[in-house]
Amino acid sequence: MFDVKKVRQDFPVLQRQVYGKPLVYLDNAATSQKPNSVIQALVEYYEGYNANVHRGVHALSMEATDRYEEARAKVARFIGAPEPETIIWTRNTTEGMNLIANAWAPDNIGPGDEIVVTRMEHHSNLVPWQKLVQERGAVLRFLPLAADGDLDLEDVDTIINPRTKLLSIVHMSNSIGTITPVKELAAKARAVGAAVAVDGAQSVPHMPVNVTDLDCDFLAFSGHKMLGPTGIGALYVKRDVLERMEPFLRGGEMVLEVTYESASWNDLPMRFEAGTPNIADSIALGAAVDYLEGLGMENVRQHERQMTRYALDAFKELEEVDVFGPDDADRRGGIIPFHHPEVHPHDLGTALDRQGIAIRTGHHCTMPLMGELGVTATGRASFYVYNSEDEIDLLVDGVREALRYFTHGPG
Repeated sequence: MFDVKKVRQDFPVLQRQVYGKPLVYLDNAATSQKPNSVIQALVEYYEGYNANVHRGVHALSMEATDRYEEARAKVARFIGAPEPETIIWTRNTTEGMNLIANAWAPDNIGPGDEIVVTRMEHHSNLVPWQKLVQERGAVLRFLPLAADGDLDLEDVDTIINPRTKLLSIVHMSNSIGTITPVKELAAKARAVGAAVAVDGAQSVPHMPVNVTDLDCDFLAFSGHKMLGPTGIGALYVKRDVLERMEPFLRGGEMVLEVTYESASWNDLPMRFEAGTPNIADSIALGAAVDYLEGLGMENVRQHERQMTRYALDAFKELEEVDVFGPDDADRRGGIIPFHHPEVHPHDLGTALDRQGIAIRTGHHCTMPLMGELGVTATGRASFYVYNSEDEIDLLVDGVREALRYFTHGPG
């Protein structure tokens, strides 16, 4: 395990105060804070070798290209991808899922075909498929939830069937923390000839993830949730699948030869990265990978398992507060969604903010899931490598104080 106090020293923002109170940052499922090494990677690029990549023969361009492609190789290694060419840079997970829906799905899904998702999906892994099935005459099917927040797999062999062409599944729910059995479900999809896409936005930053072990065709994730900058993400695609896909965006960089009448495409992965890419943030994401590998992803997972177990126990003190998701810290990530029947989550979030505690409130881009839970919104605390049990104590005390105010009034 790592020393959380030492880790916190690497994050400048954690030294600040909010409304005169030390910042307690518990909104990591939305975005993580950045260590000095990531911030410095951005500064070094812009101060030392700012240039476009792949196109220049001058020293700055070649240095930028080397660092840019080194970052791609780091990301590939981080998720167990067999080669860097299977990593496509995107802006975020949402863009990755939309790339699948627009560059792969139209050639592989037709009338009567079925796409299987879960009832806990982020809108990014639901709305693109809604559009596709409407256009293609396909069918969207859902793996249901059990009462405890796990997937109900009783009818899985009926839901995943020979008509299934794609299983697109969240690995870790951003709203209730549930970790889904992706490997088991991918094997079932493979058995009926279906492709497998994984939303790794929450899993890749928080636990060891290996695409070869999962045997998925696609894995999308975002840099800003794993200590990297905003505006950069990655989509892994199996090479044989990637080679058969048509480019989604067309223009500069992604072409090999162009005439007035036609064009041919560049090598992988550049044929899917039209235009000038997000060079600085790609390099900084590589620095974030270095930082996480320095901690060790098994250690990251163990720390969050410990934090989650502590938080689940601590929230039991708040008898009128419902906490959603599995009650076993081994089956969920460091995400604690909570709800009080008489106090709106936004009011709770505002009250906590005045105490320097940052959480997220709302539907968390999972409006259908909120309906399944019987609420319109929740408060959500989410942990990362720099959070401590002391901060959970502050959170629970803050919620208790806020509830006392809203249910009994001041004084």
